[in-house]
Amino acid sequence: MAPPLSLPTAARLPPSLRVDSSNVSVIKVLNRLSRPSLLSLVLDWLDPSNQSLCPPLFRENVFDEEDEDGFRTDLYPPASTLAEIKELYVDMQSRKGSKREVVDRILEGDWRDGLTLYQLAMADLQYLYDHPGTLKWACYKIQKLKTPGHEDEVEDGHGYDKIDKLAMHVPRFHPSTFLQNLQAEVLPDVKAHYNFDRPKGLPLLLLRIFVLDSPYNTDLAVSAASGSTSSGARIVTSFDASRTIYVAFPDASPHIFVSKSQSAGPTTPSETRSLRALVVEGIPKALSRPRERYSLKTTNLQTKNLDAMLSLRGSGRSNAAGGGWSIYAGDKAADARTHSPLNTLLPTPPLSDDVIEEEEEQTTDSSSAKANTLKRTLDPEAAEEEKRRKRARLVARARFGDNAKIDDGKGIERLDILIEDPFPIPESELQGETDDRDAEETNSSRTRKSKGRRSSFDASLLEEDEEDEIEDSELQQQDHNRNAGESGENLPRTAERRTRDGDRDREKWAWRPNVRLSLHGPHVFAGIRQLVEAGFIDGERMPGWMTGEDGVTRGAVRNGRIKGFKGSGL
Repeated sequence: MAPPLSLPTAARLPPSLRVDSSNVSVIKVLNRLSRPSLLSLVLDWLDPSNQSLCPPLFRENVFDEEDEDGFRTDLYPPASTLAEIKELYVDMQSRKGSKREVVDRILEGDWRDGLTLYQLAMADLQYLYDHPGTLKWACYKIQKLKTPGHEDEVEDGHGYDKIDKLAMHVPRFHPSTFLQNLQAEVLPDVKAHYNFDRPKGLPLLLLRIFVLDSPYNTDLAVSAASGSTSSGARIVTSFDASRTIYVAFPDASPHIFVSKSQSAGPTTPSETRSLRALVVEGIPKALSRPRERYSLKTTNLQTKNLDAMLSLRGSGRSNAAGGGWSIYAGDKAADARTHSPLNTLLPTPPLSDDVIEEEEEQTTDSSSAKANTLKRTLDPEAAEEEKRRKRARLVARARFGDNAKIDDGKGIERLDILIEDPFPIPESELQGETDDRDAEETNSSRTRKSKGRRSSFDASLLEEDEEDEIEDSELQQQDHNRNAGESGENLPRTAERRTRDGDRDREKWAWRPNVRLSLHGPHVFAGIRQLVEAGFIDGERMPGWMTGEDGVTRGAVRNGRIKGFKGSGL
């Protein structure tokens, strides 16, 4: 009988597709799990609800003597029932042993025929749950596009991509429909396997996208790509060049989180960026419907901590209410009743609670209080230093609120800031050096062009500058049209606008030093809070972006604020 034909298709990879157990990538996926996690994963495979996608090897006929003779020399003879296999792994959980024992039992015993893509997805997700800081996530905002009222509003050859800034609509998300639309955006020579999962304790839905470079969705997709079978050559499969990317959908939030792609084998940075760009481009198309189109916009927020990402862009946290403003965006109902600005009863200030606690401690321990007062009277410098430290702690609590604590589990690892504020120059020097600054501007632009390739950080900021220039030109055109119909009574407004334009010209020709600030650590904003409490940073004069209230990890500072909507970075 002739083998079935495998034709190129646009369908996705089935979850029941098996990968050979001797594949190096399969062995690597299992070996990076710990023994307890591996045993817990196998027991999930043996659940009756997963038997259609995770079937182990069973002995077909227990009473067949030929079959019994064939498995007599087997190191891991197959079991006859599901309960028997489950009992073996439960026994492994109750006793000590090595991880190699469990891996060998899986690959050479119960699943010697291979592991399905669904099993590998579960193993990959288990490693992500055990090590949540392995992936770096980037946050994107879902924005609704305006619907053109007439076909004349759409330019010839260009799409109508104007963002509806007044819309507060979150697209409807249905997993099966979303995957069907997303699969339509995948190239025909690329196959993908999708797997949804909901992590415990996190209000989000996680999508794992596994990509193979193959036109088939059968066993040929994971079969050997090179015909070399010599002893020294390693058989290369398309599975070795596979790539994995994760997409997280927070509950009731207009944001999504996209991870960097991971590869089972060696890959180039351009391939990693291209896969991520394709996913980011395909997600809004999959969410869109007729006369309801969406787009994704980066929020300049990147971190390896999903808890920190949810606290900044999760459900109800799309207004950059961080730092000291976090009391108005409490996650609990009790916080909402206590700190809501709509509450008619005034809440007790948190700083007053500290004063009350200190007074109670002084009354209960009078002896220690007297000793402290004697020391302060004898040493006025120590008393002044203690007063300064107390003041710094109160200022830190007022600026950071209940956020930016070492043990809160919401650490941001890196903060990159480009300061674009002009250096203060008197007007007399500015008027006298206008021509010189024109020459310096020309020379500096020439030297910049000769330096070579621009960094990705500068490129992203340059794109934002171009978008702002387009918006400014539109606003100036609207002002010009509005001024055309103005009468003489609106002359003060015109003078005020001219003054504002003069300030813009002054800032344009002012010297802007190239100042970059990059902070690294397990919890950047908690470190800044400790520096404020220690008195090394003036918490009263510190800008707001240093408290983390803007909810961004990279951006440009202009006039003391992160570039964005009213300084919020959104």
